[in-house]
Amino acid sequence: MSEESSHPTGGERREGIDRRLLELLVCPLTKTPLEYDEARQELISRAARLAFPIKEGVPLMTVEAARHLDDEEQRS
Repeated sequence: MSEESSHPTGGERREGIDRRLLELLVCPLTKTPLEYDEARQELISRAARLAFPIKEGVPLMTVEAARHLDDEEQRS
């Protein structure tokens, strides 16, 4: 699968997540923008120090589903 391909709804997809969705989502705790980690399939909130998993193209945006970033990950 290529990095970007057409999606049936007309948006661009990046490894299972729609680019338009990435532009709309913010951290549920801090309301700050999220970074997409394609390799880990996670949305990163540096402000909250959380990584929200993406499962089958759907971001799981609850604190319970997120993992905490360690100090090394927070700096990178």
